Amino acid sequence: MIAVGIICAALVILLLKYVFGGRGPDPFEKDSREPLKKRVYDKKEKNKVLKQGFVPSKVPENLDAVIIGSGIGGLGLAVLLAKVGKKVLVLEQHSRAGGCCHTFTEKGFEFDVGIHYIGELLHHRPFRCMLDQMSNGQLEWEPLENPFDHVLLGPPGNRRQYPIYSGGTRFTEELKKCFPGEEKAIDEFIKLVKKTKQGVWFLVLLKLLALPLAKFLVHTGLVKHLSSFFKMAPRSLTDVVNELTENKDLRAVFSYIFGTYGNIPKDASFAMHSLLISHYLNGAWYPKGGASEIAYHMIPIIEKAGGAVLVRAPVNRILFNDAKEACGVSVMKGQEEVHIHAPMVISNAGIFNTYQKLIPKDLQAMPAIQKQLSMLKHGEGGLSIFMGLNGTKEELGLKADNYWIFSENNLDELVETYKKKEREEAAKNIPLLFVASPSAKDPTWEERSPGKSTLTLVTFANYEWFEEWKDDKVTNRGPDYMELKQTFINTILEVVMEVFPKITRDKIEYVDAGTPITNTYYIGAPRGEIYGADHGIGRFDPELNATVRPQTPLKNLYLTGQDVFLCGFAGALAGALTCGSVILNRNLHLDTIALAKRTKILNSKMKRD
Repeated sequence: MIAVGIICAALVILLLKYVFGGRGPDPFEKDSREPLKKRVYDKKEKNKVLKQGFVPSKVPENLDAVIIGSGIGGLGLAVLLAKVGKKVLVLEQHSRAGGCCHTFTEKGFEFDVGIHYIGELLHHRPFRCMLDQMSNGQLEWEPLENPFDHVLLGPPGNRRQYPIYSGGTRFTEELKKCFPGEEKAIDEFIKLVKKTKQGVWFLVLLKLLALPLAKFLVHTGLVKHLSSFFKMAPRSLTDVVNELTENKDLRAVFSYIFGTYGNIPKDASFAMHSLLISHYLNGAWYPKGGASEIAYHMIPIIEKAGGAVLVRAPVNRILFNDAKEACGVSVMKGQEEVHIHAPMVISNAGIFNTYQKLIPKDLQAMPAIQKQLSMLKHGEGGLSIFMGLNGTKEELGLKADNYWIFSENNLDELVETYKKKEREEAAKNIPLLFVASPSAKDPTWEERSPGKSTLTLVTFANYEWFEEWKDDKVTNRGPDYMELKQTFINTILEVVMEVFPKITRDKIEYVDAGTPITNTYYIGAPRGEIYGADHGIGRFDPELNATVRPQTPLKNLYLTGQDVFLCGFAGALAGALTCGSVILNRNLHLDTIALAKRTKILNSKMKRD
């Protein structure tokens, strides 16, 4: 017993050392919020920041780091490093910065490609306080309607609608109104969600602790005893909700948000699902001015520290010295390589791109690299529809909310059946659809685009359905490809016009679809995946999470973004925090909590004054 006590005491000391011990520079030490500046609507002015093309003369000298990819995992990390004086170059292969936070314009309509709604943005929350600092207080967030989501189950004629509310206890109260007699199941579900989410800190710990200590926690099974998150991680969402209730509609409502991470309920970890339910319990928000505001207000912080964010800069390989240490990157400029050297290379390009495309073959073959690749698999492909409409949100019956539309309440079966179909048949029978109106969520939209509205629609799609056209020119993939896309579009339009009767064909001015191979071209997703590496049950194996961490097996090469932590805007930003913690030798996750406490005190003092 004495020996066990000594071991436990030593373990606690080691954990405390690694959690609190690092004392590197703090990016949040100073309050960098500034008074709100006048919002810039002029696209030419914004593009001076967002579309700075790569030329060798724009590369800063004496770089501290190069980051591959300008999604929020890369851009966010660059801001964190810039705030402690690091000179960082961010390289983006696309024509504009932002990754899935970028926007594009067609026929006068601006479309967001990846930001639909974000949670945890109450003023006193660490996530909100962190974003305020990372944009110098210039990002504004507009709350969505309450209910913020609507779940529609069943075919036309027998479609049931269930509103999803946020705020205190309202999530459960409103569900109980919809499902009388299911009060116990609803209370138990939210209790499990909250308890599971509380243990997510061990996900951070496994990636920040010294590898031997992390492996000790994993192999002794301690991590599952100490963390409710990892205790529930092996359990599928289907198993958990089926134990709670026999009501099939309620099971579907408990599970509806699986589309935000890409795994059907029977393949989804309840631990992952609990994070998404928790994320929106206190509300959902959208960036005022659209998603491009995020990159637009972060890039100047990087530049102020001497860094740069350059686009049309495809990195074709990472450079290594004779000691197999990363020492820079090679960028293709036309047919020529431009070599850029830096003491540190950080990849936000995803683990598959990094390990299978950007490092030399001999390094790809390293057992440690192959072990990480064997632990992960590609996520699901996505298909997005972008609609430009004539009419205001009032005229078209659009609000600042989202619709999750399912043709039946057995979510596992309907998606599995759909994905097993031949592509032509699948295109005519789409069983699930996410519908959102970015224009209705943005209070600045009417000023920027009066009398117009947009819809963004997302569903799953197999990469294999479109793979034969992957090597064709993106703007000219041939009539067969266009015909298949149009079939998907027509099927989805029928659903939209049935659910939103004020939207008629004569109101549709623009419509187009982005397929999995579109995702490959624009955001570098190897198989069209929208959430990076797969987020199924296997992703939450403690061994995997201790192994796949910001440090790679190659010295001076790091990983950031959603593949090193979790998917989505918040998950990729947590990946940036985790990578920044390793590089700066301090726990930035804890720093955000301390920042929130300081901010709350400061805000209270300002109100009194």
